[in-house]
Amino acid sequence: MDRINQKLTVLANAAKYDVSCSSSGSKRKNQDKGLGNAEGMGICHSYTEDGRCVSLLKILLTNHCIFDCAYCISRRSNDIQRAAFTVQEVVDLTINFYRRNYIEGLFLSSGIFKNADYTMERLVRIAKDLREIHHFHGYIHLKAIPGASAELLTEAGKYADRLSVNIELPSEESLKRIAPEKNYEEIYTPMNFIREEKQRYTDERKSIKSTPLFVPAGQSTQLIIGASPENDVQILNLADSLYKEQQLKRVYYSAYIPIPTDSRMPNLALPPTLRENRIYQADWLLRFYKFSVHDIVNDLHPNLDYDIDPKLSYALRNRHVFPVNINTAEYEMILRVPGIGVKSAQMIVTSRRFGNVHFDHLKKMGIVTKRAQYFITCPGAPAASIDRHSSQVRQLIQSPELRKKNSQLILFA
Repeated sequence: MDRINQKLTVLANAAKYDVSCSSSGSKRKNQDKGLGNAEGMGICHSYTEDGRCVSLLKILLTNHCIFDCAYCISRRSNDIQRAAFTVQEVVDLTINFYRRNYIEGLFLSSGIFKNADYTMERLVRIAKDLREIHHFHGYIHLKAIPGASAELLTEAGKYADRLSVNIELPSEESLKRIAPEKNYEEIYTPMNFIREEKQRYTDERKSIKSTPLFVPAGQSTQLIIGASPENDVQILNLADSLYKEQQLKRVYYSAYIPIPTDSRMPNLALPPTLRENRIYQADWLLRFYKFSVHDIVNDLHPNLDYDIDPKLSYALRNRHVFPVNINTAEYEMILRVPGIGVKSAQMIVTSRRFGNVHFDHLKKMGIVTKRAQYFITCPGAPAASIDRHSSQVRQLIQSPELRKKNSQLILFA
């Protein structure tokens, strides 16, 4: 047991650098009195949409790796303690942790030892043993190893709820400089295959109900922020294309954590966590608020504002479209008002069918009126200027409450 605990310490610590750890979107129900249920789960160590906190066993199969990526603590040239689990050890850990109510699922990644197929085959065996031998119906997230065979990826998709292929760096130029043994073609090949297979299984399931599930929670990826010189326009354009073309469930962003490395990496005193937070907020606007990348960042403003969140920054840079009359404006325009969220905007559109929405109604809807009042007109709303140099808006931007809210990391399901 001491040997297993030592491995767990090393490989759980190494797994913390991979933030693409989520369990949202799966519909794998428990059948035949098996273990667990993956239906409706959310992000590891965060909250689902219904407010529940979910935890996953998050480990590497091994931190041995044949690659020498400068950003990675597990690179082959790094002098660190190495360890590797056997297939049976990971299976036993998952079942034992689940029975003790420590976890609701497994997030399993790995360094690459020997070659891609050798590593991927072991990841698949773990998922297969959990499903078929132990009848485990909890959530399983596996890394899809670039270079692995199509047969192994297909098998992985049948047993895992989610697969992820990490792009890591936002441009191929940076990848060649920092991780010269990798390339975008090898990364996109499994991503394309998983997308096409998922669509094929989905289409078959419409006519053949017995068709097995294939990655029901979709696929995700991770981008490292601050390890390479790309600006926020490049990062968000890449994320937007991944959502539209690859149909990814999530793009995760990880602030580069300085580790003992070589001259290929920037010398950072602290990880760029505020930038990571701003990019997560911008990503949220892309996916749920009907913003385009150009609305958020562009050639004139290639990077996000650190002082204020992207939605408020957009409003202040586009003063000509405000104030918005919430009783006549389209839903998409109401979404762009700082202080109004998706549910609040829907409530406004629904409520105004029965009469004008007043400012007092907005407070009852949970809208942050201290922010919204500068960007809306409605009966009862105070007259306020949205001139960026006005005392009201300057006070809004500099308020301690807003700064505290903006500084918090936001993780979404």
